[in-house]
Amino acid sequence: MDKLSIHLSNDETICTPGQSLQGSVQWRLETAPEHLKLSLFWYTSGKGTRDVDVVEIVTFDRPGTLGSKDFSFDLPLGPYSFSGRLISLIWALELTCSPDSETVRREIIVSPTGREIILDSASAGCSPWQGGGAIGGPLESILGRR
Repeated sequence: MDKLSIHLSNDETICTPGQSLQGSVQWRLETAPEHLKLSLFWYTSGKGTRDVDVVEIVTFDRPGTLGSKDFSFDLPLGPYSFSGRLISLIWALELTCSPDSETVRREIIVSPTGREIILDSASAGCSPWQGGGAIGGPLESILGRR
């Protein structure tokens, strides 16, 4: 076993918006940490400024050197996981040990279609941006702003 690990119920990495995501974290460490933090978040990757939004954090104080804890997160209704030529939005769980900064990350997909949404200008049928730089159309739906 790695020093830190994240296990999802039924090894479920494809999730629907609003679903309850359940699993457990496990750790085996040489010295007892002050705490372990499990974060549910999304981030963008690609060209431009990187955006990150931490949705929820669960902290396990004084967990000892060896153990396991169950967790449950209610996923928000958006944004959806997507990939495009210039930008992608990725959901993840990250377990961090403090003060050692040992970290493990597990990516998940959050989508009503059962798979990551692929942005393609030909399939979008219209520009994702509408007047004044406001987000609209397909991209607004993906970001959960409708």
